[in-house]
Amino acid sequence: MDYTGFDINFGLENKVAVITGGLSGIGQAIAELYIKKGAKVAIFDVKPTAAEEAKATFGEAAIGFTVDVTSKVQVETAIKETLAVYNKIDLLVNSAGVALLDDAENLSEEYWDKTFAINVKGSFLVAQAIGNEFIKSGGGKIINMASQAAVVALDNHVAYCASKGAIVSMTKVLAYEWAQFNVNVNCISPTVILTELGKKAWAGQVGEDMKKQIPAGRFGYPEEVAACALFLASDASNLMTGENMVIDGGYTIK
Repeated sequence: MDYTGFDINFGLENKVAVITGGLSGIGQAIAELYIKKGAKVAIFDVKPTAAEEAKATFGEAAIGFTVDVTSKVQVETAIKETLAVYNKIDLLVNSAGVALLDDAENLSEEYWDKTFAINVKGSFLVAQAIGNEFIKSGGGKIINMASQAAVVALDNHVAYCASKGAIVSMTKVLAYEWAQFNVNVNCISPTVILTELGKKAWAGQVGEDMKKQIPAGRFGYPEEVAACALFLASDASNLMTGENMVIDGGYTIK
C-alpha cells in the first residue's frame, strides 16, 4: 500500500466535517476536538439559533444550520449550503439523538415513534445524503453514534435499545455497500457519559449503583468519546469499516 499522505498524527487538516447535534454533549466535544485537529465544521442542530451558537462556540472554524434531521428537505438544504461554503465534505458524525425512557409495558407510541424518527431515520437521512456526496467525490468517513444499549438490555430503555441496535445494523450495511466507493462507516457505543444531561439523569444513588456494575468503576467523559471519533475520522482507521467501537469501561464484557 502507498502510505504517501498518510497522517500518523491524527490530524484533520483541510478536512470538512458535518456534525449533527453538535451544540451540546458528545457532539460538541467532537466538534471542539476536530477543530483543534485542523478541521472545519458544519453543525446541524435542531436549535433555532444554531448559526449564532456555532459561531459563538467555535468561532470562524464552524458554521451552523438549524436542521431537523427527520426532514429530508432540511437535511439536503443544509448539505447544499455547507458545500456552498466549504466546497466539500469529508466527514460525517451522526450525534443527534434522544433517550425517551419508560418501562416496556407503559412506553407510549409517541415515545417509540419519536425515538426511531430521530435516532434511526434522522441518522439514515443524513448518512444517505452525505454518502451520495462521498460516492461522487471519491470517498469519506461516516461515524454513527450508537450506545452500549445496542448490545445489552437496559431497564426502561426498550425504544432506545432497539433504536441503537438499528444503528449498528445500519452501519454494517452502509459499510458493506459503500466500501467500493472508499467510504468508511463505523459507529461508537459509549456507556453513560457525563454530559449535562448525563449528569442529571445519573445523579445520586442511581448513578452510584450503575457505576458499581461497570468494571472500570466510573462513567465516561465527552472528551473520551471525542477521542474515539477522532481515531475513526483520521487516517489511522482507514482499514476499519462496519465496526462498532464499544467504550464502556467493561460494562458489556460481563
